[in-house]
Amino acid sequence: MKVTFQTCCGVDVHKSFLVATIIKTTGGIEPSYQKKRFSTFNNSILQFKQWLLHNRCHDVCMESTGKYWIPVFNLLEDEINVIIANPKWVKAVKGNKDDAKDSKWIGDLFRLGLVKDSYVPCKAIRILREYTRYRYKLVSCRSSEKNRYQNVLTVCNVALDSVVSDIFGKSSTSIIDYLLEQSGTSVNHEEIASRLLRSLKSKENAVIKSIEGYQMTDAQKYHMRLVRAHMDYITAEIKDIDSEIEKMISSNPDYENAVQLLCTIPGVKRDSAITIISEIGTDMTQFCSSKRLCCWAGLTPGCNETGGKKKSVRIMRAGVYLKPALVQCAHAAVKSSKSPYYKKKYESLVKRRGKKRAIIAVARMILTAVYQMLSTGEAWNPSDLYKIDMPAPLVEKQKAKAIKQAKKLLLREGIISESQLVS
Repeated sequence: MKVTFQTCCGVDVHKSFLVATIIKTTGGIEPSYQKKRFSTFNNSILQFKQWLLHNRCHDVCMESTGKYWIPVFNLLEDEINVIIANPKWVKAVKGNKDDAKDSKWIGDLFRLGLVKDSYVPCKAIRILREYTRYRYKLVSCRSSEKNRYQNVLTVCNVALDSVVSDIFGKSSTSIIDYLLEQSGTSVNHEEIASRLLRSLKSKENAVIKSIEGYQMTDAQKYHMRLVRAHMDYITAEIKDIDSEIEKMISSNPDYENAVQLLCTIPGVKRDSAITIISEIGTDMTQFCSSKRLCCWAGLTPGCNETGGKKKSVRIMRAGVYLKPALVQCAHAAVKSSKSPYYKKKYESLVKRRGKKRAIIAVARMILTAVYQMLSTGEAWNPSDLYKIDMPAPLVEKQKAKAIKQAKKLLLREGIISESQLVS
C-alpha cells in the first residue's frame, strides 16, 4: 500500500490520559515509532502539542471516544490537522489490544490512508449545535411530562382527552384547575360550561360526561401540580434557549442568510432551518456531493450484499438529531398545497414503497435541496435529482427509461406503428 502520511501520529484517548504514537517513514519499508503517554489536563495536552511540533508531526488521528477527544481537539486544531475517526473504522482485534497497541494501530491505518475522517464543523457551529441539541432534549422531556400529566388524568377517571383536541388548551386547563380546587367529587355543570371557549361550547354535554364520576385523591392532585410546575419550568428554559439561539444567528450574517434561504423550502420553518445549519454548517465543501451528505445523515439505503444476495438495506442510525428534523419537515412538506412538488413525489412513492419509506425519500430530497442551495446560494427551485446532481451512468439510464416510456405512449395512442418504430 502507498504511504499517505510520511510523519503522523495515532492517539488513543481516555478520560484521564492519552497514549500517542508518532510514526515516521523516512526510508525503507519499516517505519519508526515513538510512544508517549500524557495526561488530559490542559498543561499536559499543550506538552503533547509541543512534542508533536518538535517531531514535525502535523497530522494526528484519534477516535471519537465519547466527549474525551474534544479537549484535545480544541487545543490542537489551530496548528495541527486533527482527524477524528469513527471507532468502527479503527477498531482493533479483540484479545490483542491495549492502550499502546491501540494508538499504534490507529497510526498505522492513518499512515496508509485507510481512515475515513469524520465531519467536525467550526467552533461557532459546534456551540450552536450544543444549544439546538439541548433544546431538542428539553422538548422531548416536556413531551414526557405531558404524557405523565395525561396518564394521571386517565388513572383518575377523567376522559377529557377523548373530547377535546388539546388537553393543554385554555378550556381544558381551566377545567382541570377547577377539578384540582374541588374538595369532593361532585361537578358543578354551570361552572364547567362557563369555562368552555369557542367550539367547545357545543360539546358541553360530552365534556361533562367525560368528567362526572372522577376519582382524584389529594396525593394525585399534588402529583399533577408537580408535573405541571415542571412543564412550566421546562417551557421557560426553552424560551431562554430560543433567545440565545436567535442572538447567535442574528449576530452572524452568513447564518442569517442561510436560515432565510432554507426557509424557502416547503415544510422548513425557522426552527428547523436553524437545526439543519447547526448540524451540517454552511460550508458544503466538507461533503463531496449531496449523496455523501445524505449518507452521512443516515437517509440513504444501506449496502449489505454477500454471495449475490441482498440482505437488509434499511437506513442507518446516523444523523440522530438531523434525521428527525428532516422527517418532520418532510411530513409538513407533503401536506403543503401552495408548493405541491413534494406532495406529488410522496403520492407517487407511497403507492409502491409505503408511507415510511416515502417520507424518508422526501426527507432525502429536502436534504439534497439544502446541499444545492447552500452550495450555489440560490433559493429553492423544484427540480429532479438527475438534472442537478447525478452520475453520468444514472443520467443515461434515466434518459433511456424516459425514451422507452415515450415510445410505449406513442404506440398506445396510435401515433406511430411498429414498423415506423423499428425504422
